Amino acid sequence: MTTFIDPSREIGRIDPKLHGQFIEFLGECIDEGLWVGEDSPIENEHGYRKATLDALRALEPPLLRWPGGCYADTYHWRDGVGPRTERKTTFNENFATYELDDHSFGTDEFLRLCEMLGAEPWININMLSGTVAEMKEWMEYCNREQPTDVALERARNGHEAPYGVKYWGIGNEVWAGGGTMTPSTYMDEYRRFASAMPKFTTDVFAPSPMYAIACGPDGNKPREREAWTQDFFRALAEYRQPPSNGYDLHFYNWNVDNDADTPTEFDEDGWNTVIDGCLELEDILRDQWRLMQDGLALIHEPEVAMDTKLEHVDLIIGEWGNWHKTAFFARPALRQQVTMRDAVTTALTLDLLQRNCDKVSMACNAQTINVLNSLVLTEGEATILTPNYDVFMMYKAHRDAVALDVPRQDAADESVYTFASKSQDGKELLVDLTNAHMNDAAEITVVIPAVARVEEATVLAAADPHDCNTAEQTDLIRARTVPVADMVKATAAGSGTELVVSLAPASVNTLRIALD
Repeated sequence: MTTFIDPSREIGRIDPKLHGQFIEFLGECIDEGLWVGEDSPIENEHGYRKATLDALRALEPPLLRWPGGCYADTYHWRDGVGPRTERKTTFNENFATYELDDHSFGTDEFLRLCEMLGAEPWININMLSGTVAEMKEWMEYCNREQPTDVALERARNGHEAPYGVKYWGIGNEVWAGGGTMTPSTYMDEYRRFASAMPKFTTDVFAPSPMYAIACGPDGNKPREREAWTQDFFRALAEYRQPPSNGYDLHFYNWNVDNDADTPTEFDEDGWNTVIDGCLELEDILRDQWRLMQDGLALIHEPEVAMDTKLEHVDLIIGEWGNWHKTAFFARPALRQQVTMRDAVTTALTLDLLQRNCDKVSMACNAQTINVLNSLVLTEGEATILTPNYDVFMMYKAHRDAVALDVPRQDAADESVYTFASKSQDGKELLVDLTNAHMNDAAEITVVIPAVARVEEATVLAAADPHDCNTAEQTDLIRARTVPVADMVKATAAGSGTELVVSLAPASVNTLRIALD
């Protein structure tokens, strides 16, 4: 197979928030996975599990979404602020978690985590069982600079300065557990909640720094997702528009049709089904983008000069990842192991998000710890970094880079996928080469119309595609830097460079290439 990478074929800037993460009170994602408490025998830093915290510090997630997900639909933020000994104890039924919830991890713990990681917080409000007043007061607690009662309460709880939370989700999966709404009933509620958001500005004409995120469709329902977006934007276009900055589509790569297929036991057909399934997201997001533009075109022109017209809404993928059937029956809830099958789909999903950076602005892997497409698994005192963690680490240099349009030159091997970005100064490429074949090695020829030099080659692969990292073998699968000469044969090709690259079966590979 041959692929042509032309550094002049620019798509656009890759927003770092495409590498976002999602944590929810589900199973052991937060409790035990991230938060163990200050009195835990497990090594911790002010209650945060230290090994998890250290891994996230190295990852530097640009965006972190919380508290849900479905949990947000029953979460009352006041249960989780103030002295921990005085916080309520409730029962968490979220996705069969079935555990007491002592609310020891709340708003301040989440936002301090974001500060430690340098992550932008995305808070999802409780639309289903909460009120407009509750949302407004939560936003005031997080962001109010003036010494109101709720701002002074935040100061008493240890954070005098406003947190400056910009991203606010208005409802979660309202087409299902978030209310089983229709687009029109949701829009009626959305108008109320979004209109009540404090603006946190003293200039009546200045745009609000708050970013309202509306609930988009269930990406796994072909007919419903098209109808939902059409009906949502038709309702949005009626009369005046409330604050509307982002539109949140959720898509899971379901693997639920074969009872014999598990996260670690699968045949080649099962492997291919999961690989093909993740690629569906690209067609979905492009179709949703088109429907959004069609819907925005329905909005009338302003009747007076001082009015503004809503002309753009960002497309967001708020939840994505592999969901294997056994997770439904797992204890703790939705826990599943991670093999190279999951790592390959994680790489391909990040590639397609980056390739569509002109259409998608934010995305969150679901979920970061102990749930579904995890980067981190914990087991007692053991903290295990999955192969998915390595993929995100290998891809860090794409953040803020310029995505390149990389067309396929031939289809000799449909299982090899390429993505490339260019550094902002134009001096370096980061090329992703993913061999999605379960058992066969591959070779790909990369042609670059410039003098290029491979500076570094990194490989993530396993001896067996069913392998996974465990408490007994925490580093069985790890990304490794390999000698460039062992993987790449470079030759001059006219005024350009030709690279012949050998790829292991079921592998994720990156090349860091200097351009002269």
